Amino acid sequence: MPQSLLVWPSAKGKARGQSLRPLYKTVPEAAAESESLYAALALVDALRVGRQRERKLAMSELSKLLESK
Repeated sequence: MPQSLLVWPSAKGKARGQSLRPLYKTVPEAAAESESLYAALALVDALRVGRQRERKLAMSELSKLLESK
């Protein structure tokens, strides 16, 4: 069963999909400016709304990311 694309609502966005409320209102604009921030926030969103498999993978990747900083 294919999942629909999750997107942060943004007037500047080009992708369409199911809306996911960002953690903070300026997240879409900030993430558009930084690939690494976008990747980290996408992992956080996977923890927020993902299924068990996605949450487990996101936790592992986020841990690696934080340990490398």
